[in-house]
Amino acid sequence: MLAASLLCLLAAATLGAASPTRRYIDHVVHESLEHTPVQWTKREDFALNPGARLPLRFGLRQQNLHRMYKFIDGVSNPQSKSYGQHWTHEQVTSTFAPSDESIAAVTEWLLENGIADHRIEVGSSRLWISVNSTVEEAEMLLHTKYHAYDHDTTGQGYVACEGLYSIPQVLSEHHVDLIVPTLHFDVPLRAPTDGERRRRGERDDKRSLDLSLAHPLAIYSPQPPAGGEDLDSCNITMTPTCLRTLYSFPPAKRAAKSNSYGIAEFSPASYLGSDLDLYFSEYSPKLVGQRPIQVGIDGGAEQNATYGFNFQGRINLNLQIAMTLVAPQKVTLLQAGDDIVGASFNTVLDALDASYCTYEGGEDPTLDPTYPDQQPSGYDGPKSCGIPKPPGVLTTPVSLSEAQLTPFYEDRQCHDYAKLGLMGTTVLYSASDYGVAGVGNRCLSDDGSEVVGSGRYNPTFPGGCPYVTSVGVTQVILGINITAALAKGEQVEKAMSLGHIFPGFGYSGGGFSNVFAMPAYQEHAVHRYLASPNLSSISQYFNSTGRARAFPDVSANGVDGQVLRSSSASCSATTFGSLITQINGERLAPGKSTVGFINPALYAFHEVLKDVAIGSSPGCGTDGFPAVEGWDLVTGLGTPIYPRMLELFMSLP
Repeated sequence: MLAASLLCLLAAATLGAASPTRRYIDHVVHESLEHTPVQWTKREDFALNPGARLPLRFGLRQQNLHRMYKFIDGVSNPQSKSYGQHWTHEQVTSTFAPSDESIAAVTEWLLENGIADHRIEVGSSRLWISVNSTVEEAEMLLHTKYHAYDHDTTGQGYVACEGLYSIPQVLSEHHVDLIVPTLHFDVPLRAPTDGERRRRGERDDKRSLDLSLAHPLAIYSPQPPAGGEDLDSCNITMTPTCLRTLYSFPPAKRAAKSNSYGIAEFSPASYLGSDLDLYFSEYSPKLVGQRPIQVGIDGGAEQNATYGFNFQGRINLNLQIAMTLVAPQKVTLLQAGDDIVGASFNTVLDALDASYCTYEGGEDPTLDPTYPDQQPSGYDGPKSCGIPKPPGVLTTPVSLSEAQLTPFYEDRQCHDYAKLGLMGTTVLYSASDYGVAGVGNRCLSDDGSEVVGSGRYNPTFPGGCPYVTSVGVTQVILGINITAALAKGEQVEKAMSLGHIFPGFGYSGGGFSNVFAMPAYQEHAVHRYLASPNLSSISQYFNSTGRARAFPDVSANGVDGQVLRSSSASCSATTFGSLITQINGERLAPGKSTVGFINPALYAFHEVLKDVAIGSSPGCGTDGFPAVEGWDLVTGLGTPIYPRMLELFMSLP
């Protein structure tokens, strides 16, 4: 049936058209990446077998994406008559599905180049066409050369083409968004396998490895800090009581049945139950023994084989904060990937809804491998699709520098977040903790490559996507008595600033995207900031056109003062997400919807947030952006004032 339908589409699209030879002979560069991402090195000593299997996936151009902003504004702008009327999955699928012509054109080209029809598969969502190809065939189709790459730190292997790939002009202009695997090194780091260690001549042991692409800032301690319930100690030890006091955030009275808070994590990083209980015993005794609702995606499960902050610290901390703040509401952990292959946020998108199993970024066989995983201890079950319903709030710790990916890739993934927003999900990302530098304290040189130390500012992704809420990082001002300061209405927090402890690291991130345009909801706030005379001396370092998406949008505490037992930029997004989850619960009780995409409402009613005007975001050899009164590129609109936020969202339909 599938082959027959493809032939019908092909016939319909090609009647009266120019000959296939003329249509598909003129190749143009479709995507290029001038510099191999840092820490990835091509293996000069290894040539790929031309006959080796290299499945290709062709992301088809979708319809109506030019109307995406209008669509999401309609359900998220407080002035809209359709506010809160989120779309169903069926509405999303039918609105953005590629045209029959696009499916037919790509299929015709593949058939013309010797790819048998039984090797061509159109996904159920019609967004991707998969081809069971070889390295030789992929190189022939894309006019490129594939190589094996190794990660310099982990030895992790990857297969990608070098520099660029080309496709026929008609496909590039009208029918194809991107093709994977090609240039996209969107690879969450994992511990090296035994084979990778042997290849690098290393011992077969468990090395300490920072698995976070957002690099958690922490000196991890297995013991909970003492004395945390003293509010005068919040500048030393940040506790749930401190957070509730800072943001006037009371405990929830009940859990809404249909409410959900999802936190994504990627194997082999996973939580450790005993560490959760240490925290709960100190700050929330009723939670001792409780665990998140764990959704294993493609083999994701709690692992106890390797210990240390690099493996458990980040997710332990995020779960401790989230579970304590939203109780009795449950938290869902979307644990993706087995211990061998790992996973990425693409894998999570796959599992949230069956349509994503043939969508976004991927199914890159070196990134989101086809299961079963044949490696020892690998997951041998089926590919996970449509397991959980998309949660009301979703946070994840993984981010990259924009320069490490291609604009086509970033744009396509960004539209995925918009689709989640259309369906009622609030997607939150931390703005990173390297100030104006990219992940790893890397800046942009004149030729666009990433370098450590100095250069142009290097914005992160997906924080710069206009359809996510980017969360900056604050800390309590050291030495301040927050009880007295709050009573007087004084400033209690400032932008995170710990570079004196961790040089080049520990600053709230933010900046102007080099890929995404400024959304209408933030134009007034950003243009006001751009008029500041403080920016004139650094304008050559960033995208100062006045037309670029700027971030962060908001901020929240992510630093544990002088103790630094457990702190991370991702904590800010986790804390903010906890407040949104509780607001969702309050709205769901009387039958209202979740709040979904929150940026338009927060920019329109910024008084529901407390301005943070102290600090800056140093990096790249400069002082970075300054925090000022009103919105800024360090702390956004400010930190949450829960009663005001609740009043705002409860007043909306």
